[in-house]
Amino acid sequence: MENLIALLVAAPLLGAAVLLCGGRALDRVGHLLGTVFAAASFVIAVVLFSDLLGKGPEDRTLAQHLFSWIPVEGFQADVAFQLDQLSMTFVLLISGVGTLIHIYSIGYMEHDERRRRFFGYLNLFLAAMLLLVLADNYLLLYVGWEGVGLASYLLIGFWQHKPSAATAAKKAFLVNRVGDMGLSIAIMLMFTTFGTFAFGPVLDSVGDTSEGKLTAIGLMLLLAACGKSAQVPLQSWLGDAMEGPTPVSALIHAATMVTAGVYLIVRSGAIFNGAPDAQLVVTIVGAVTLLFGAIVGCAKDDIKKALAGSTMSQIGYMILAAGLGPVGYVFAIMHLVTHGFFKAGLFLGAGSVMHGMNDEVDMRKYGALRKYMPVTFVTFGLGYLAIIGFPGLSGFFSKDKIIEAAFAKGGTEGWILGSVALLGAAITAFYMTRVMIMTFFGEKRWQPDADGHEPHPHESPSSMTIPMIVLAFGSVFAGGFFSIGDRFLNWLEPVTGHDHGHAPISAAAVTGATMVCLVIGVGIAWLQYGRRTVPVVAPRGSLLTRAARRDLLQDDFNHVVLVRGGEHLTRSLVYVDHTLVDGVVNGTAASVGGLSGRLRKLQNGYVRSYAVSMFGGAALIVAATLLMRAV
Repeated sequence: MENLIALLVAAPLLGAAVLLCGGRALDRVGHLLGTVFAAASFVIAVVLFSDLLGKGPEDRTLAQHLFSWIPVEGFQADVAFQLDQLSMTFVLLISGVGTLIHIYSIGYMEHDERRRRFFGYLNLFLAAMLLLVLADNYLLLYVGWEGVGLASYLLIGFWQHKPSAATAAKKAFLVNRVGDMGLSIAIMLMFTTFGTFAFGPVLDSVGDTSEGKLTAIGLMLLLAACGKSAQVPLQSWLGDAMEGPTPVSALIHAATMVTAGVYLIVRSGAIFNGAPDAQLVVTIVGAVTLLFGAIVGCAKDDIKKALAGSTMSQIGYMILAAGLGPVGYVFAIMHLVTHGFFKAGLFLGAGSVMHGMNDEVDMRKYGALRKYMPVTFVTFGLGYLAIIGFPGLSGFFSKDKIIEAAFAKGGTEGWILGSVALLGAAITAFYMTRVMIMTFFGEKRWQPDADGHEPHPHESPSSMTIPMIVLAFGSVFAGGFFSIGDRFLNWLEPVTGHDHGHAPISAAAVTGATMVCLVIGVGIAWLQYGRRTVPVVAPRGSLLTRAARRDLLQDDFNHVVLVRGGEHLTRSLVYVDHTLVDGVVNGTAASVGGLSGRLRKLQNGYVRSYAVSMFGGAALIVAATLLMRAV
């Protein structure tokens, strides 16, 4: 079975090569080939998963060594894969949801002239993400990490004829480069500290390493996670990434790219367990981001950007849980999986709405769409109930566990983190109810466009609705299935470990508080949007609302602190370079040139001048000799 692991990556990678190099001859079948290659990876994943289930909990690790990448003395880098419970979970999610998104894209991108290339980029993205989670060492993980960054750049900017899409792709790429520097520095620190990149030796040697070194490595890994998972302070790219086609939004924001940071932290759990300060920073970043994203999501009228704020917030929950250590590792991954179902379903539902509304994204121009798009309404509604934590649905089981784990941290820190998580649950219920009401309820508010064409809402084709239905089933049943008999906990515990902690309040009390927050959030949203007519033009709003519409001024902050600061720093460095560095170099050259020019005048070619200089030199020697004798 070990020999099948490489095929997980090879299948979509081959698909990308065929589609991107095959030329226009494959235009008519490119979308089908891309879907087949993605589905092949999922089938192989299911086969390997079945094999792991047949083994004991401690024997569920498969390894495959392909070749030595850099075999030199003292520096060994291998291309090798490791498949265990953690990576298997990600492989199933990536390949499974990725295949559904491929199927959805067949209908969504039907009229795009560059559809073959789009599917090639999708395959490339899957291959890079699978390489990231299957690598058995940090250096190979870095290759997948960079591959994901490249593929996301290509997908976000796929409609490059739109300046906004090209700008968004460049912004995502540049912001992620900041985080990538953190990962590269962490890998360098690992090599100088442990002498290796491999997961096993690195994580097994943590106990013999100073806390200071572990803290430095942990903070650099967190910086990398912030870039890929859009966490504060590297979150600014996520909302702009909505400029890409909707299937890209579902792929990036549900099951793949934004979850890479969570995987990195959980995989490196031993490092963070040995560095409490770095672990505390992880929880702070997660707590701040879950509120940041939720507040932003409350003020967005663009349906995809509202869901992007939601993604930022939900990943914040996962990062918070990962920062709790063994208390929260399992629940971070459990919420990641359930989130993959309902968030992918929500994004695909948003794409279905746009498909029926002439690509309109402003929710203020929707209304009453439940009558025209019943399948989209039901599937989107189930995803909505799952994300707000409605009892019995997936989000109820996974998010409640994170809130319980936050309180189980104990002490003042536990109370603060638990309270923040509860507040985030209330805000989530508010902004998602707002999305539901503005899109599917009330009176229709759409109007003719600039060309006089009025939208005619209609249900999407089956190639789009079938993936939405499948994801809706996951949104409803996945959480309960994982929780019965602690299935998910027992599955991951051999890899991540688990500590129940000592919660100051009971699980029932946490559930009750969460339900109160849910009711409050839904109730406020209903009073504000359900009982009133939603205006087509957004009102001016409060100061907080206006700030949230501008992503809480994150771009303004980046422009003032980073862009202008970088410009001033660059100008200062140029001035120092010109005046000091070049001044010293040019001054030295000028001095040598001037001195040589003066000395050159002595070499005039006249014998009488040379005779005089020789006579003068001889006279000086005689005078010096007489003076020395006299002394």
